[in-house]
Amino acid sequence: MNKKFFKILFFILTAQFFSLGSFVFAEESKGNLSYIPVVTPNGSTLSWTRDEDGAKVFRLTVETCKHEIAPGMIINAWCYNDQTPGPTIEAVEGDKVRIYVTNKLPEQTAVHWHGMFVPNGMDGVSGLTQKGIQPDQTFKYEFTLKQHGTFMYHSHGDEMVQIGLGTMGFFIIHPKNLIGSKIDRDYAIFLNEWFVEPGTATPNPNIMTDFNIFTFNSRAFPGTEPLVAKTGERVRIRFGNVGQESHPIHLHGHSFKVVATDGGDIPETAQWPETTVAVFPGQTRDIEFIANAGDWALHCHRRHHPMNAMGHNIAHVIGVNQDGIEQKVRKLVPGYMAMGETGMDEMNEMAGHMKGPENTLPMMGGDGPFGPVGMGGMFTILKVRDTLPDPKNPGWYPNPPGTVADVVTTEKTWSDNMVYICPMHPEVTSDKLGKCPKCGMTLKSEVKEKEEHQH
Repeated sequence: MNKKFFKILFFILTAQFFSLGSFVFAEESKGNLSYIPVVTPNGSTLSWTRDEDGAKVFRLTVETCKHEIAPGMIINAWCYNDQTPGPTIEAVEGDKVRIYVTNKLPEQTAVHWHGMFVPNGMDGVSGLTQKGIQPDQTFKYEFTLKQHGTFMYHSHGDEMVQIGLGTMGFFIIHPKNLIGSKIDRDYAIFLNEWFVEPGTATPNPNIMTDFNIFTFNSRAFPGTEPLVAKTGERVRIRFGNVGQESHPIHLHGHSFKVVATDGGDIPETAQWPETTVAVFPGQTRDIEFIANAGDWALHCHRRHHPMNAMGHNIAHVIGVNQDGIEQKVRKLVPGYMAMGETGMDEMNEMAGHMKGPENTLPMMGGDGPFGPVGMGGMFTILKVRDTLPDPKNPGWYPNPPGTVADVVTTEKTWSDNMVYICPMHPEVTSDKLGKCPKCGMTLKSEVKEKEEHQH
């Protein structure tokens, strides 16, 4: 009687256990998670399945791909699952994960799980901890997650070329139990730099310092997606970097705290307020802040990094009087414009009216509510609103009346000899400031030389 009773009880408890396991998985797969899922702007999150032993199974294919840096520029990249950065892997501390990696590159590779505690043979260094994954081979990585935080995966076989062409991605491990304050929004941004010769499409991985394209999640402004939040929400942004350059990332309108590194959480008593966080090669940094309403710039604060393709060997002509040069050069090069003597802002406007090299972005691009935004490269916008009828595209921030800087007085600079001329079409002149009817560029003011009269 007792044996029969215990057999029945064991059967019921076993059935309930497996039923509960299926329920938990079903709930997790439906989105009823114990954490706020990470959003990778311009990217994606890798889907997974559950194996019979309870392991979460992920599949990565490393391959060549076409990748759009911004509208008007597509590069030949090396990617995970046809994208760079590769899809973000998300899991929970304590999970057993099984990751199948298939190599479709023309050379061998390996995948390193950057900052993660894994068995030595799973560390992913070609020749040291494993054989290289040859073209058309699939390798299996398997380990239990023993920590939480922001980590990365990337090539560790010919990494100068493979990472230089885009083989990188986030590996986010959420804590088993809530630590710190609850997060409302969670974003992940990979920092990277490239050199793409104007008019070409394949990045040069041999470049060590003189890069000309700087990206958030392999996108340059105006191709970067905004980050969106509601006023008062707690927002986390995770930054990762396996490039060559360090990037001091600055957020306007907020003070934040660095709450974690790739080495783990920073105790609350050791955190301090910042508005700029430096992220060096091989590092991740997590910041948290309370969102303030507005359209706030988020960008690298190295001066060249929020810019697109630039020629660094062009002569410096700030303050140089180029009167007469345009006319002489135009006889040899029709449409030539002498630029740069008053700064680079005029190039921002010119970009919309003068065709550049094929597959090359203008140095600055994108329009804001008040005109052209003089930024490119590592630049995006944090859009915070009291309400979000459209959570993906909230439009431009409606500044309350009286809170926008504007003109209060204008000094008179005109004279009887003032004339306004189109930089691209010098035959177009006017006695008033305005736009060129041929190309739409703003007319530039010039003072006519007084005519000499002979008596």
